[in-house]
Amino acid sequence: MFSRTDPSDHFDILAETAEWIAVNKSSGVLSHPTKPGGPQTLWHGLRDLLAFEIVNGGKISLINRLDRETSGVVLVAKTTRIASHLARAMAGGKIHKEYLAIVLGWPAQNEFEVHLPILRLGEVAFSSVWLKRAVHPEGASAKTLFRVEKRLLHPLAGRISLIRAIPLTGRTHQIRVHLAHSGHPVVGDKLYGASETYYLQFIEEGWNPSLQALLYLPRHALHSTSMEVHTGEMHMGWKCGLPADMNQFLQISSEVL
Repeated sequence: MFSRTDPSDHFDILAETAEWIAVNKSSGVLSHPTKPGGPQTLWHGLRDLLAFEIVNGGKISLINRLDRETSGVVLVAKTTRIASHLARAMAGGKIHKEYLAIVLGWPAQNEFEVHLPILRLGEVAFSSVWLKRAVHPEGASAKTLFRVEKRLLHPLAGRISLIRAIPLTGRTHQIRVHLAHSGHPVVGDKLYGASETYYLQFIEEGWNPSLQALLYLPRHALHSTSMEVHTGEMHMGWKCGLPADMNQFLQISSEVL
């Protein structure tokens, strides 16, 4: 239900009850504050939206968190009870999530699985970026299912694919790491694309024409398109289509049958 209008441009409301709210987060917005005095986040927008509930004992608990550049479905609990219920559901594999990604190249198979462990790269090798992850035998188990939705030719990027990704575990950057390891990094990915120096350049200089020529999109093309919860208490789901920037990137491409 759409019980009210979202007061910010950080997200759109997908559905809402007295105990939870599902929203479509915009790209470029942090999910949660990382330090005092930092930029406005999804959490800040929800705090403003849910001010009445908070004053009356409610809370804001993000059940899933998306990277700053990743857009799409985020589920938020508004009470302690449902937050605990959904946290148990997430840990028990009762929350099903699907993503859409635009990647470079055409995978050899229409459906494939990556079941490879992931850890923070700095634990085993040098990396200029502290948060960067990598596939490594000493990492935590990680499994993602992939399905090619479309194969296209882009006027600048050449061969690209629209891929549906279904993570069966929840490791940091899991989908992006598994796709890059498979030889098909996400379009616009500054960290897991051709070089992590793109990420460092972006941090120092911001988005510029040289990065545009290398990455094609100012954010990684990853979108949380659907989420379903299946527990004894809740059986429901939410969907949101591709955002405008990813749609536009696909629309100037020609589909290959």
